[in-house]
Amino acid sequence: MDGDQSKVQRLYDACDAVFSPGKGGLPTLTQIRWLQDILDGMEAADVGIDAGGCGGERSSSSSDDERTSRRFLYPRAFTRITYVHIHECDDFSMGVFCFPAGATLPLHDHPQMVVLSKLLYGSMRVKSYDWVAAPCRVSGATKSGLAKVVAVDELREAPCKASVLFPRSGGNIHTLTAVTPCALLDVLAPPYSEDLGRPSTYFTDIPVPSLPGFAVLEEADLPEDFSVVGAQYVGPELAVDMDCYD
Repeated sequence: MDGDQSKVQRLYDACDAVFSPGKGGLPTLTQIRWLQDILDGMEAADVGIDAGGCGGERSSSSSDDERTSRRFLYPRAFTRITYVHIHECDDFSMGVFCFPAGATLPLHDHPQMVVLSKLLYGSMRVKSYDWVAAPCRVSGATKSGLAKVVAVDELREAPCKASVLFPRSGGNIHTLTAVTPCALLDVLAPPYSEDLGRPSTYFTDIPVPSLPGFAVLEEADLPEDFSVVGAQYVGPELAVDMDCYD
């Protein structure tokens, strides 16, 4: 690896190698662990975010000279969930969700996706499910089905290992609540796409008293007061493989 290569460039190159068509087919567990290892080595400063005062320390990987010569986002000023878009192509996307304390990303799924996540700073609670069987459509429109509990109010605190979920395992349907201000670096492969049958769907969960560890999930509208705002990525510039846009 080029010693001058940024960590976010290394992550991009690895995702391009693993997820782009014609570069090895479906990802193997070895490849997924390789991506997890790369994510494990990343800090907020590596994607242009200053975590100071947000439950994290300034990155030890960035010298004072580097910090004064680069731009950074200061998410302590964010009052709503903010998404920092880093990259998206047909095969995968990279971005960071920045949460103020107490903010919740409602229960949602990741259809046909592999999702890798690294908590860059702070702490959050996670509740997640996997479908027992493919959900059905009620009245031809609303999605509903039986799901198995994967995590109940699981506390994640940085620094912690990168997590991965798969289309049918690992907690594909989850909700995230920030305990402190926090940031989550996400890789989605492939990204959401309404046109390609990968919409973002939100749910309510209804426990089943006779089946401990299970719940019925029913498609739901987003709360009226929920919103995610965008912020410009100011981290290291990416050299992008333009073939993935063909």
